Amino acid sequence: MKKKKKSRRPYLPNNWSAIADAPPEMFESMTYEQFASWKIAGWELPSSIACLIRVTDLRTKKTKEFAYQREGAARNKLIRLLNRGDYEITVADSDTVHHLLPEKELNDLYE
Repeated sequence: MKKKKKSRRPYLPNNWSAIADAPPEMFESMTYEQFASWKIAGWELPSSIACLIRVTDLRTKKTKEFAYQREGAARNKLIRLLNRGDYEITVADSDTVHHLLPEKELNDLYE
């Protein structure tokens, strides 16, 4: 008897092809300061996304990003990550961005 494969998470559609296929004339040029103010200080999440979690493994330096449609699922993932303690975590929702470091990393920063 064959084992069933574990089902993958559902594909969440995005619009990258519409942007990638657009001609350069459709995009206004801007200075770095304008760009930084727009993208860094003015992030926006689509209404279908409740929370983004970006995780960097401090040992391997590999980064993964997780998008969640429900706050509860994001909270559960965040709790699991915090319990492990080996990650640098950035959490963004529609209102705030939080940067979380393990306690040992915070101590190194302030010593």
